[in-house]
Amino acid sequence: MKIYETPFGKKPHAVVECEIVIIEDKCKGCNFCINYCPRDVLEPSERFNEKGFHPPYVKNKDRCVGCGLCELICPDYAIYIVRKEGR
Repeated sequence: MKIYETPFGKKPHAVVECEIVIIEDKCKGCNFCINYCPRDVLEPSERFNEKGFHPPYVKNKDRCVGCGLCELICPDYAIYIVRKEGR
């Protein structure tokens, strides 16, 4: 019987070094990116954008694993991830 270090012999997912870019003036304050982030990276800011909404800001940058769920769920394309090459 072979004993695996990880379940079913799969390697753990690699953490991607990335930067979250928020286009504050495109945000309509729906908070989908905040509510659906699995790692609690984003939080609503105190300031207003030009539309009068509270855009998100990056609260815990070190917790982001680069899953991209925030950019997939944003209906206004106001947030995206820039993945750093070679990492």
